[in-house]
Amino acid sequence: MKFLRGLRIKSLDQLGARSGAGFATAPVASVRVRVLGIDPGSRRTGFGVIDCTGTHLVYVASGAIAVSGRQFTDRLRTIFERMRALITEYQPAEIAIERVFVHKNADSALKLGQARGAALCAVLSDDMRIFEYAPRAVKSAVVGYGAAAKTQVAWMVRQALAFDGRLTADAADALALAICHAQSRNYHRRVGE
Repeated sequence: MKFLRGLRIKSLDQLGARSGAGFATAPVASVRVRVLGIDPGSRRTGFGVIDCTGTHLVYVASGAIAVSGRQFTDRLRTIFERMRALITEYQPAEIAIERVFVHKNADSALKLGQARGAALCAVLSDDMRIFEYAPRAVKSAVVGYGAAAKTQVAWMVRQALAFDGRLTADAADALALAICHAQSRNYHRRVGE
């Protein structure tokens, strides 16, 4: 585990119950919430589904929608249709998707934005709440370091979900988005927002 050397991992769970302005003194009763994480891509769109009950996270499913080798409009249609099928199958209550970031290559940025739009259109037609997270914020939440490598993210995702199955980079990134959102939910619940 040489690649984890030097990282400090912080967790809101280390705070414990606190009294004072804004902090709950006793844990609030938790309900299970299913979260779908989406890592959009014009060739592979990763997805990850977890159930979260308070701080307890359970792996449900993950994978990637591979669309390379097709006409670009066919790729967008496939992303939309497969995302609709995932929504129907897993019935998530909340969606965590990666926020758009600027690429050096304008053409790549446009294609990524369109793939992200296809995924968003698929989830907008239902009554789900959508949350956006910047890539550095996701890495910081999951690994504790905003410039963490993909291998570090995948390792921490496996640890957080006690998952030892096969995990592609796209699926790991999508699960990291879902975990980041679960942590954000817990934080907001604890401070009473």
